[in-house]
Amino acid sequence: MVQDGNLPLIIDGARTTRASVAELPKELTEALRTGEFHHALRLAIAYRGLSLARLRAHLALRGVQIGQSTLSYWQRGLRQPEVPKALPAVRALESVLQLPADALVVLIGPRLVRRGHQPAASFHDLRSGDMGSIVEDLLAELGAYPSSNHYNADLELLSVHDTITFDAEHRQVSLRTRLVTRARRHGPDRYLTVYNGDPGCRIDDVELITDEGCRVGRMRRNPDADTMATELLFDRKLAEGDIHVFCFEVRDDSGSASPGYYRMLRDRCASYLVQLRFDRNALPARCTRQVRARDDALPVVAEELACDMGGVSSAFFSDAGPGLAGVAVEWN
Repeated sequence: MVQDGNLPLIIDGARTTRASVAELPKELTEALRTGEFHHALRLAIAYRGLSLARLRAHLALRGVQIGQSTLSYWQRGLRQPEVPKALPAVRALESVLQLPADALVVLIGPRLVRRGHQPAASFHDLRSGDMGSIVEDLLAELGAYPSSNHYNADLELLSVHDTITFDAEHRQVSLRTRLVTRARRHGPDRYLTVYNGDPGCRIDDVELITDEGCRVGRMRRNPDADTMATELLFDRKLAEGDIHVFCFEVRDDSGSASPGYYRMLRDRCASYLVQLRFDRNALPARCTRQVRARDDALPVVAEELACDMGGVSSAFFSDAGPGLAGVAVEWN
């Protein structure tokens, strides 16, 4: 699956490509440029010849569960997708209907300004199997009440920069994270972060080291799930509107060859940059920028990335989440 139309897109096992705006019918092109969301959606569905039932099935493959009646309301203009909650569904629609990336998202974009903050997605929304419950139990031990849905809710993510370093054995050895946040209201004085190791990880040996703007508080681990939750404490309570920048690093070389790195975004993040630094003597065969609605869903965006002469591959995501954003890695 791709964002820019240059690489294959997989739908029901068949390989096709996303269309550029120039390749679409004139009426659909005009609707995407100047029209309303429901009109563009209705034309795109008709152009691809999909019934709402088939469209719903394609969305389910990408981890997006949505009612046929909701799709009907959307294409008739009786309802508008709720932002940011519906962003993964709208991006999945772009993928299934083979539209350029953000072609439909921009038609609902102005609602981002008008609407207040919406509740974040839960771990059960984004994680498969028992992982949602495992993470929520760890957060509960750290006092994430009244529910884990509300943890970090008082902080708006303005920017996240992750840098992941790999060794010559293709293992992830370091994750360095820098976050820029803004307080939505008076009082936040901490941030809770969750780390999932690669297969084979010994989570009890994983270190978390703080740098700028925070210090380590309480920490909880689940060895069976290779998962660690950590409380990062600020040196003061933030006032509403305060900008706070903080950095930390996770050191872990205990896993096997890494399949890549994804950040789980429960809420919208205005700017997300992830950089993978490889040993120059052990470069990957392929790196793919991906966006997923859930960890067990097909990507709604997949774009092949270059690896520069220094062994670095970078992926940038604007207005990311809710969902997973990151880079899949394939080795020789």
